[in-house]
Amino acid sequence: MKQLLLFISVIFFSSCASQKAINIPEMEQSIDAWHNAASQANFENYFDLMTDDAIFIGTDATENWQVAEFKAYSQPYFDKGKAWSFTSLERHVYALNGMAYFDELLDTQMGICRGSGVMKMQDGKWKIAHYVLSIAVPNDHVSSLTEMKKEWDKNYIKQLRDH
Repeated sequence: MKQLLLFISVIFFSSCASQKAINIPEMEQSIDAWHNAASQANFENYFDLMTDDAIFIGTDATENWQVAEFKAYSQPYFDKGKAWSFTSLERHVYALNGMAYFDELLDTQMGICRGSGVMKMQDGKWKIAHYVLSIAVPNDHVSSLTEMKKEWDKNYIKQLRDH
């Protein structure tokens, strides 16, 4: 019985300790710094806030990049001194088992977008491991949007299925 209580105590206190180690404000600062680096076209700082194995999924159905591919795509924008500017309007951060998950509404050059991502600790910093960007479309406009992209979607679906 003593061993069972000891085991339960160890599990409980280990769980509490790992939860205390998660610093949500620190994560939010990393996300803000990441967006800020893009708005300042600071390539090095932007990608330093992504993990070595990060994935970025953009608004176009073809945009599913490993970090090296995303760097190659992004480099010309950063080199011109004009990348993109995303400002968080609302953000929710959730921490569980040493990982962080978040979603945010963004003010962007494309209007309101939604970003969602996963962060993990790397090199002593919270970094973006996976990010998904989508354009927020009001439900009242979905029909006209789907009509507008219907032909493109049909062709791309065929390409994916034939692949």
